[in-house]
Amino acid sequence: MKVVLVGYMASGKSSIGKLLAKDLNVEFIDLDEYIEEDLQKSIATIFSEKGEIYFRKIEHEMLQRVLNEKEAFVLSTGGGTPCYGTNMDTILEKADHSIYLQLSVSTLVDRIQSEKHTRPLVSAIDDEDIPEFVGKHLFERRQYYSKAQHSLDCNEKLIDTLVTQIKELLL
Repeated sequence: MKVVLVGYMASGKSSIGKLLAKDLNVEFIDLDEYIEEDLQKSIATIFSEKGEIYFRKIEHEMLQRVLNEKEAFVLSTGGGTPCYGTNMDTILEKADHSIYLQLSVSTLVDRIQSEKHTRPLVSAIDDEDIPEFVGKHLFERRQYYSKAQHSLDCNEKLIDTLVTQIKELLL
């Protein structure tokens, strides 16, 4: 079974994905970590040295590789992964399940502000400007996320509850 989690940065894709993969007894793959391991560089370094266009090209190639070469996994994508090139179409075509983890702008802002230094897209934005940035960015990206086969409201829910809800969707 190939399960792909999509959603905005800090929506819980990696945290939920790890627990879900463990429960399903399949491999967990974080696409960003997969890229970092392959290139031996952090995402932040790739962005700063080569730029976003280069990163998106590599991201597309790595997404294709995972979906084509692996049989059973839970894949956590980057927040922008579904929004570039044909990535969302590729996910819909090659994954058995795609799930959009939805969160409110205010919850996303709270999470992003606490881990801003690890997120290249927002690291240079002043804290007071993050709510507007996230709101606009999410508005632009939601059209891609909402193409997922399933959407899950993750607001004010415990991670165990979300994993249980996802497992019910997979039946």
